[in-house]
Amino acid sequence: MAFTTRVVGQPDTLEYRVFIEKDGKPVSPFHDIPLFADEANRIFNMVVEIPRWTNAKMEISKEDALNPIKQDIKKGKLRYVRNAFPHHGYIWNYGALPQTWEDPNQTNSDTKCIGDNDPVDVCEIGEAIGYIGQVKQVKILGVMALIDEGETDWKVLAIDVNDPLASKMNDVEDIERYMPGLLHATNEWFRIYKIPDGKPENQFAFGGEAKPKAYANEVVKETAEAWADLISGKTNSGKIALANTLLANSSTISETNAEEIVASGISKDAPVIDQTLHKWFFISGSKI
Repeated sequence: MAFTTRVVGQPDTLEYRVFIEKDGKPVSPFHDIPLFADEANRIFNMVVEIPRWTNAKMEISKEDALNPIKQDIKKGKLRYVRNAFPHHGYIWNYGALPQTWEDPNQTNSDTKCIGDNDPVDVCEIGEAIGYIGQVKQVKILGVMALIDEGETDWKVLAIDVNDPLASKMNDVEDIERYMPGLLHATNEWFRIYKIPDGKPENQFAFGGEAKPKAYANEVVKETAEAWADLISGKTNSGKIALANTLLANSSTISETNAEEIVASGISKDAPVIDQTLHKWFFISGSKI
């Protein structure tokens, strides 16, 4: 399935939105894009929210109709991650697996924490830099379990199937073999990235260990089942927008939502960008 993007508004503004389209019609990256690109060969679709080396904290909006990608906001201000030495912005293409959901009503038996109410996050480690709204086909290699304010926040490790190393990388140990230091850097990045904003160091389940592909596939299976219960109405959706345009058997399919999405267009107003994004933060006591 070929997907394109519809960009509305100017980057680094409150109005900026990236919608996903199929055949020129907006679809939901949360609900409409299939989890699998090729289920027999375990190839997954991944929606890129944040390209590598960038700082804007972009995410699929759970609350807005058809779930466009937009920049996260806190206290009325756009959110960015800081450059915590030696890292610059996000160190992978960061995004989500469609048709998955970390159920906040369920406690994971291993982490002892509830889900974080989001689609499952993906760190895509291939060499190509993605773009916001890109739908990549990836192989899953492993998973880490970040514990964020008492919630399980899974971080799936994956590689684009078109990457030159994709044929050689089939499980988590291959990451260290072919990309030495990346697992350590990933652990460190998630532990320290909130410290420049005055928050404490993040924690991991499993002592920060990256679990293998088989474990990651079970995580994805459970969260896909949780999403199925969500979209079918078996689970209370709360404030999550369930509107979609491709799920024929869904009670929340809606052509009206797609028709109401504004046309693409970038405003000429110049955004005001936080100049501290150019600063490097040296985190005292970070584990090297």
